[in-house]
Amino acid sequence: MKTTFIRLLTACLVLSSSVFAQMPPVVPIWDANKVTLGLHKVATDIYAIIPTTAETETTKGIPQATTGGFIVGDKGVLLIEVMMTKRLYDQEVKLIRSVTDKPIIYAVNTSDHGDHCFSNYLLPPSTRIIQNEFARNNLSKNYDGIKTFMVGLFGTGREIENTIFRTADIVIPKNSDLKVDMGGGKIVELLNISPAQSQADLFVWMPNQKIFWAGNPFIAESPAIPWLFDGVFLEPVVNLKKVYDFLPDDATIIPGHGRITNKAGIKYTIDYVEKLKSEVEAAVDKDLSLEQTKTAVPMKEFDKGYVLFNWLHYNFNLPNAYKDISNNKNK
Repeated sequence: MKTTFIRLLTACLVLSSSVFAQMPPVVPIWDANKVTLGLHKVATDIYAIIPTTAETETTKGIPQATTGGFIVGDKGVLLIEVMMTKRLYDQEVKLIRSVTDKPIIYAVNTSDHGDHCFSNYLLPPSTRIIQNEFARNNLSKNYDGIKTFMVGLFGTGREIENTIFRTADIVIPKNSDLKVDMGGGKIVELLNISPAQSQADLFVWMPNQKIFWAGNPFIAESPAIPWLFDGVFLEPVVNLKKVYDFLPDDATIIPGHGRITNKAGIKYTIDYVEKLKSEVEAAVDKDLSLEQTKTAVPMKEFDKGYVLFNWLHYNFNLPNAYKDISNNKNK
């Protein structure tokens, strides 16, 4: 199946896709009208912004709202994620203002999914928005369609309808990076290693402090599994492992939708995609059809209570793995 969940944002707009076959078991997956964001000091002048439910619900398999953070520099603030709605953006700003009155000089979107970037229009005009190049191009071409789909998935009456497109000021091409010096040893490296979840991925790494915002490619620790919506599998597997391997063992990891963790906490994603790859390769070698492969590769050892496991595994991750591996075999 070619369609994607939030990638139907682009699937119906960028990819030639079929009708979305199945909605997730819970809609909305999380409710933007109910989320409360909390502040976590990670290091001096470096903060994570995490849903207050993440600490208790992540390991129970309950999907969490978007995480973010900010770095206070000599001249201002670098904000990571602007969130989906004004209600959540306003919470972010309140958290920032609880520790500094410096201006927001940069805002980084780690994805073109609306929950990471829709509130760009609320930023001060002087703030410079940074995105992956694909994200900027896709949003500029397809914003209305992306917004319509987000309303369908997250519900009306959540301020999504009121969002207005605002383009990025700085873009980072694929396989490129950008270093931002915030002063006082706070170097922020923005890494376009994509696709790891989508073509729009952007990772945030602070090498001196060993702090990493992982974005959507590493949604959360166990029992969450990755959301591989983009219609590809083999390239994300390589990039996920590349990102994992470069991180030091003592890095602090802020996943895209979960509580703060460490390198060991995101290993579950690597284990899942590598096992899925090997099992689907075995099925393809036996000339099994996609439907037969779904029966043969249930991956029950990874089904540990994540609410979205069946929806993701059978509708996206496994079919994309089967497609890529089959095509690769026939080359």
